[in-house]
Amino acid sequence: MSVWDSIVGQDKVVRQLKAASSGDSRAMAQSWLICGPPGSGRSNVARAFAAALESPDHGVDEEPTKTTREVLSGTHPDVTVLSTNKVTIGIDEVRDLIGISEQMPSTAPWRIIIIEDVDRMLERTTNVLLKEVEEPSDHAIWLLCAPSAQDVLPTIRSRTRIVNLAVPSQSAVAALLDERFHVGAHVAARAARLAQGHIGVAALYATDERAMTDRDELVVGVLGLEKASDAVLLAARVVESAQGQAAEDVEAESAKDEAEFRRVNGLAQGERVPAKLRGAFNALGRKDELRRRATRRSRDVLDRFLSSVASIYRDVAVLQNDAEDSVGLVNLENRSAITELSVRLSREDAVRRLGEIATARRRLLGNGNPVLVFEALFCALIQDD
Repeated sequence: MSVWDSIVGQDKVVRQLKAASSGDSRAMAQSWLICGPPGSGRSNVARAFAAALESPDHGVDEEPTKTTREVLSGTHPDVTVLSTNKVTIGIDEVRDLIGISEQMPSTAPWRIIIIEDVDRMLERTTNVLLKEVEEPSDHAIWLLCAPSAQDVLPTIRSRTRIVNLAVPSQSAVAALLDERFHVGAHVAARAARLAQGHIGVAALYATDERAMTDRDELVVGVLGLEKASDAVLLAARVVESAQGQAAEDVEAESAKDEAEFRRVNGLAQGERVPAKLRGAFNALGRKDELRRRATRRSRDVLDRFLSSVASIYRDVAVLQNDAEDSVGLVNLENRSAITELSVRLSREDAVRRLGEIATARRRLLGNGNPVLVFEALFCALIQDD
């Protein structure tokens, strides 16, 4: 299938990027800012665009070329991807990318640099990147990814061509899940609904029973909050769950990194690592790096939990405004409890609680203590007598 077939619900964007990659000079630019909410697939769009730019078939043939397969798997020598498990992207990492961008491509037409989550850059780091984005090398293309154009500095926005992704429809996400994971229409539909258009989260819910169970328990816990002790206990469970999921994910990633290292270097599983490779091998499992990954992943899980909590009050607002027929409910399994809550709360109360969730998200982004952040949030969600 073509590189664009895996891009869900972005027909307008696909047409734009197809035109650019096929040689239309009016559609082409060397610095792009690909924007979309979490889960919209902005990183996948960037990789597909890179593959179309580098491949002789422009990524449209049903049988992927060797170039396309290499770009999508992350092994093409002329496409560099910066993704980070850290809270911020470091200035030295960006300087390294600038050096790479100034090199001539080895086998393909372009030297392409993809930066995921460019919004994680501090201002001084962004300023280092600015000149290259404004005046790229003749053979370089920059693909920057962020949740929205407002999440990056105006100087970057004004020097890039902005691509805005839509939130994929539930039906499109469900169809993708069933096709890719063969989970069945019912599981795929429920996962897509609960993920609210977030493709990555939908895939997680469809394939990871623990993630789905944790979400169900969180929603029930929030709907059952009655006193401060409930809030404290629920906060402890939520943070413990996030840390457990993060530890499992990091362990799986580390095992994958080790397996890839052994494959690249021709080492069998369990074979002793030669002395000349030991330094690079040991760097894969450095405790400080694993700790950073776990912290970042834990915060990502907690952010997902906040979205689940927000969906409760989103549903409350939908019922209060008689909008269920037009937009539907996210938490259909909890409809009775949410209907009861929509009667007890005023519209102002529902909006205030959504504001409390937004405050908790800001505190987490500011490195607030997760337990204290969730204790404060859950206390604020308790209904006043």
